[in-house]
Amino acid sequence: MSLLQQAKRLIHLYKFSPKKHLGQNFATDPSLLRRMISYASINTEDIVLEVGAGLGFLTQLLSKKCKRVVAVEVDSKLVKILKDQLRTLRNVDLIEGDVLHVDIPLFSKMVSTPPYSISSPILFWLLEKSFHCAVLTFQKEFAERLTAGVGNKEYGRLTVSTYYRAEVELLNHVSRDMFYPPPEVGSMVVRLKPRKPPFRVKDEKTFFDLLRTLFAQRNRKVRNAIIPFLRNRGIAEKDMMKQADSLLFHDRRVRQLTPEDFGALADEFA
Repeated sequence: MSLLQQAKRLIHLYKFSPKKHLGQNFATDPSLLRRMISYASINTEDIVLEVGAGLGFLTQLLSKKCKRVVAVEVDSKLVKILKDQLRTLRNVDLIEGDVLHVDIPLFSKMVSTPPYSISSPILFWLLEKSFHCAVLTFQKEFAERLTAGVGNKEYGRLTVSTYYRAEVELLNHVSRDMFYPPPEVGSMVVRLKPRKPPFRVKDEKTFFDLLRTLFAQRNRKVRNAIIPFLRNRGIAEKDMMKQADSLLFHDRRVRQLTPEDFGALADEFA
């Protein structure tokens, strides 16, 4: 029985209705799942995190290759299916809950097809963790934002934050028919490997706070987009424009700044 047939059987058997708003599209192409495991170079010493375990197809394959799988699923109905599907696997820890709000044990690698609805928060969460490698399937448009060039319409906070923390490779296009039910958009497999930041900043919190504020107004000039940041730092209203006009790159648009430019700008405040 193919994975597509298994998916349809399980959904029917458990009277489960995939929820579009939660991005519940289950990968049913075995070649895709095997490639993801291969890209992560999974071995018997690895503890692998899987976010959005779904129907357990990837979980079962991972369990044959690694020391332990930490499978996280937020949907209680899917957890019931997973408990039945994975009951004989002794090296799988199933955690019910939102990965952003539950305790996750240490892991060495992450291999997942996370729900597209949490792509951005899960990536920012991951970049704060210690891990060796992550292989993830994202919506194609989201994946391309990770490596967008300066000034590109896809260039933003996500691009700069990821560049600062990790090396990113866009590996494979994934067609819609590799999922059930098929998503509305194409997907892409992405590999991330943590690295030392390519430039230094005096204070990372200031750097990331600055990115968040400025990219909320990416088409404005820095002197205007920086005002909310200055206000949050307690700068008096009467002094704001004077300070904004004294900053590096004050007359350039936010989208035109390189990651290193944001670092230099943050250092003025740190």
